[in-house]
Amino acid sequence: MSAGLLHVHIPKVRTLVLVWLALICLTGLTTGASYVDLGWMNIVVALLIAVSKASLVAWIFMGVRNTTTLTKLFVVAGLVWLGIMILITFSDYSSRTWTYQAQPWATNPAGGTSR
Repeated sequence: MSAGLLHVHIPKVRTLVLVWLALICLTGLTTGASYVDLGWMNIVVALLIAVSKASLVAWIFMGVRNTTTLTKLFVVAGLVWLGIMILITFSDYSSRTWTYQAQPWATNPAGGTSR
């Protein structure tokens, strides 16, 4: 096989280390954000951090940055599909009007322990 037909891009070690450090920092940020009460913004912050980490992994470690346009199209299609699923789930959840009611087994005299 000719060397011109097979081209594999290998990222520099410096790039890999910097991305790894960024992922470690973002993991620490996720942990720190879990201790802060932001109300309804907690889920938004968590999702933004998760999308950032997933983007770094896909773009650098999985090599999407150096692949064909068709591969990038499939990555975008997967993200669009994920967005559709999140939107459908949120619309179903937000349209419900039920409230939580304790179940009978949650208030038994045994306190939930087995006999």
